[in-house]
Amino acid sequence: MPRHSETKHLPYTPEQLFDLVADVARYDEFLPWVVAVRVRSSSEKETIADLVVGFNAFKERFTSRVVKERPTRICVDYVDGPLKYLHNEWKFERAADGGTNVGFSVDFAFKSRLFETLAGSMFDRALRRMTSAFEQRAAALYGISKSSAQSAA
Repeated sequence: MPRHSETKHLPYTPEQLFDLVADVARYDEFLPWVVAVRVRSSSEKETIADLVVGFNAFKERFTSRVVKERPTRICVDYVDGPLKYLHNEWKFERAADGGTNVGFSVDFAFKSRLFETLAGSMFDRALRRMTSAFEQRAAALYGISKSSAQSAA
């Protein structure tokens, strides 16, 4: 059952980072392993979406509920798919320098022991790739180079 939490400082506003994370419909444009997204419903407070994740020959679809509290918090909970459960939380706190302290946590478990074993062995590397993808997306959207974003983090 992989679990992780971290806090990072980024040189973007809470509103910018909230918008980036809340834009689930675009995840397949920049997140590794996300090969398709279908938004079932979306409002200011909640999004229900299906994501297809793929790695080599493996492809799985899962549905999640994204609860949005603009601009401070986003919670993602698992609805249906190959997992036993998933809970992911983002917190955005404005920093004194105008940037944002981002709190990120994820906790999940697969139904399949095979997937659980594979996920456990690759979890740290996969997590780093995914968080880096969000940072790179922020830099592309908001005009700060990747190196500037990393040096400010």
